[in-house]
Amino acid sequence: MLLLLLLLTTFVLAEDSRITVPYTRFTLPNGLSVILHEDHSVPTVSVNVWYHVGSGNEKPGRTGFAHLFEHIMFEGSGNVPEGKFDEWLEASGGDNNGSTTGDRTNYYENVPSNALELPLFLESDRMGFLLNAMTPGKVDGQRDVVKNERRQSYENRPYGLAFPTLAENLYPKDHPYHWPTIGSMEDLSAASYDDVVQFFKTYYVPNNASLVVAGDINTEQTKTLVTKWFSDVPMGKPAPPLFYPPAVLTEEKRVVLEDPMVKQLPRLYMAWHSPRSFAPGDAELDILSSVLAGGKTSRLYKRLVYDLQIAQDVSAFQYSSAITSSFMIVSTARSGHTLTEIENVIQEELDKIKAEPPTAMEVQRAVNQYEASFLDRLEGAAGKADQLNAYFKATGNPDYFNEDLARYQAIDAKDVQSVCNRYLKNDARVILSIVPVGMKELAAMKGGK
Repeated sequence: MLLLLLLLTTFVLAEDSRITVPYTRFTLPNGLSVILHEDHSVPTVSVNVWYHVGSGNEKPGRTGFAHLFEHIMFEGSGNVPEGKFDEWLEASGGDNNGSTTGDRTNYYENVPSNALELPLFLESDRMGFLLNAMTPGKVDGQRDVVKNERRQSYENRPYGLAFPTLAENLYPKDHPYHWPTIGSMEDLSAASYDDVVQFFKTYYVPNNASLVVAGDINTEQTKTLVTKWFSDVPMGKPAPPLFYPPAVLTEEKRVVLEDPMVKQLPRLYMAWHSPRSFAPGDAELDILSSVLAGGKTSRLYKRLVYDLQIAQDVSAFQYSSAITSSFMIVSTARSGHTLTEIENVIQEELDKIKAEPPTAMEVQRAVNQYEASFLDRLEGAAGKADQLNAYFKATGNPDYFNEDLARYQAIDAKDVQSVCNRYLKNDARVILSIVPVGMKELAAMKGGK
């Protein structure tokens, strides 16, 4: 309760006790959506830019571009020499980073409030003038960096190929989520310089982006600064609409991957299609994931790790995305145990929930966990800036905090049972076993014991 009260002090509470994050929103003539949130609790400011492009906007044979630009965007722009982006921010006492998903690309800077104009200049310069400084040599250099990152994160990491393998089996070849965000080695090698330039011109334009400035600001002064730095960035053509085939599983798929990086302990992945973010069923599956594997008192942790001691770990999560989502359960076997043993226990627990709802206490505990996580994400200007951008892209309403939280607070045990029955079907899922080379007998076998 004390944590909750402390966190709520960073928000304004309306008369009905709804959490509100006051903001001002406006749109520049070039189409850039701008959201300003004024909060003087700490003398810092977060500048947060979302480009409404991710790996899902790529095409088969031309993947990895969105993530490639996550690197190129730090290599200098028209008025920012190579290497100076980070150097200038660090000298101001700030930090920065970026991230890419299937649905969006994000760049942010956190600076002392007296240094606000610097990140606004830096972001506007790479939005409007990146191509002035981009060269084939720079692209090739970052292409090699990304290839090395892929090797380190996927090919040369134990279990690293799990999620690309799951995506390939969950989604058809021309679906936006069929490939990993980082792209494929072949596509990165085959991409021409012109391919990369055209991708930037198509998606990295102000009318396909949103800017949030949150923290210790004066709203009117910040509006003037944003207009000063971003108004001369030319508007681009509307981004092309995203077409995709339906993602439907009509059978159970069992895949066994012998991973040379895994020396002893096999790992099981079970995956299903689930509702897109904010759609009915999305929040309920979040709560189901917590009932199943959210902490040491959860059903799967207690059975697999504590009671039977056949697993090292277990997790479950609703991976919410804009087009469609996936629900996953992941567990690593202990030495001497097989993934069939683990799958059987997981199936038993799923069948129990399908037959009888979880207890009200289990659901309330899961909702409480979500509320704590929700408030923790919003602590500080950076968290609020990113969430304002996330809500704006997903719903068109930056102030979606209460509606989001209400989805979870309305869930009861029967809702959790219902989504378990509706979405976690035995005949519409992917079961991936990752085992050491030459040890397929450790994999999860259909009907095995």
